[in-house]
Amino acid sequence: MIPATSYQTGSKSDAVVAKLWSYCNVLTDHGLSTIEYVEQLTYLLFLKMADEIARNKPHLVVPAAYSWQSLAAKTGPELEAHYRKILTELGKDPSTTLGTIFANSRLRITEPTLLERLIVNLIGKEDWTVHSMKEVYEGLLANAAEDTRTSAGQYFTPRALIGAIVDVMQPQPGDTITDPICGTGGFLVASHGYLRKHHMLDLFHDRRNALGSGQIWGTAPTVGTARFAAMNMLLHGMGSLHGLPLVAAGDALATKPGRQASLVLTNPPFGRKSAMTIAGSDGKAERERISYARGDFCAATANRHLNFLQHTMSLLEVNGRAAVVLPDSALFEGGAGEKVRRRLLDEFSLHTILRLPAGIFHAGGVRANVLFFERKPARAGDEPSTSMLWVYDFRTGKHFTPKQRRPLHRGDLREFVEAYLPGKSRTERVETERFKCFGYDDLIARDRVNLDITWTTDPALDGPAGLLPPEMIAREIVEDLQAALNRFTAVAEALGSGISPYTDAFKPPDIG
Repeated sequence: MIPATSYQTGSKSDAVVAKLWSYCNVLTDHGLSTIEYVEQLTYLLFLKMADEIARNKPHLVVPAAYSWQSLAAKTGPELEAHYRKILTELGKDPSTTLGTIFANSRLRITEPTLLERLIVNLIGKEDWTVHSMKEVYEGLLANAAEDTRTSAGQYFTPRALIGAIVDVMQPQPGDTITDPICGTGGFLVASHGYLRKHHMLDLFHDRRNALGSGQIWGTAPTVGTARFAAMNMLLHGMGSLHGLPLVAAGDALATKPGRQASLVLTNPPFGRKSAMTIAGSDGKAERERISYARGDFCAATANRHLNFLQHTMSLLEVNGRAAVVLPDSALFEGGAGEKVRRRLLDEFSLHTILRLPAGIFHAGGVRANVLFFERKPARAGDEPSTSMLWVYDFRTGKHFTPKQRRPLHRGDLREFVEAYLPGKSRTERVETERFKCFGYDDLIARDRVNLDITWTTDPALDGPAGLLPPEMIAREIVEDLQAALNRFTAVAEALGSGISPYTDAFKPPDIG
């Protein structure tokens, strides 16, 4: 069975999500995966959305021959044949948002009666608005991320975490904003929403249009992921149907960035190995299947999270700022990891780390952090760009599960946002039990420049077991074991053992 949704809060949109999601169980029995089902819904919801828009803006929609109305008017085998034609025709021009959404599209629901029920009874009978469809689509993406049988979680970063990160980064009207591996486009959508909420009245017409055409862009690793991001961004008022796509499908690590940004927000995949050969400025290379020559990288490594950290550093323009979600291993492992951290401290201003607890991502054993840093102009001599690093411990005593029982909410991160003092000088920050400051000399002197810094213990671990419910205790035991395995294999790789970083049984899905 498909996992129960954590998106149900009682609204009408939640009820629609639940109804559409219940049909996923039916189609799973006919061979569809969770991602394939959401993909099919993406095509149909887009056509339905275009039909709603056509009532007021007929010039913005798909041709009548391939519209929702043309589809809903047919039944049986004729419906199936016409739908196949729609998917083929709308995906012919990849240079538009429309083409991105329908690129390489295929009909996966091969039983006409099942397809007809989805179109007529489930989608066709709803009273849609673009706003309600936006909420429903976000709910569907959240549900898909909970399917732990697949790597669906790689497409979804918890929106509560994204909201807190965007709130402290405070996107400005003049910012150029990107996410080099944008998943479902969560960071880009949230940044656009922040600008509309806080700055729309300050923007001239041309600047307002720029918010959805060129000022904000992303890269997705696959055509399928780009489809989800493009649909999500379009529903949130970004871009236009026949305009240039805001999301490109491809490997962002393949080449040095052709365009830099003033704000980079990203949550790279947590899987350690990249299918590539990385050639760094140190002249060394780790061989996989695809050769990359990245002279802008200071260290050669096949670890994707380190490569995306280096890529983000190259993406930033001078005085640009970034927030990157990384697993613990990126903060402590030696070799390439140490080289990258030294460069980050010396050439960039790494000013804040948010330590995240397990249980907020849809992958067991993942302990992650958010690194906040800026690219400053070069300083005279050997003076490092980093002076003080503030570490916020949001891990100790925090217990979450990504599903219904205890998901992360935006309010859980309120104290971090307040302590960060967004928009104010960091000299005004105040140390607390959870928020500590460390000087550059102390950081650079740590063994292997280890930035995995902790100073507290979880009171629940020292107290009676009754403080936590049994199922949460069991879950945390499993997550601790998986996290320990991740650390052991990282150390083994650093020692040159050559073993796989994860066994098949414990390999966590990517998070994006």
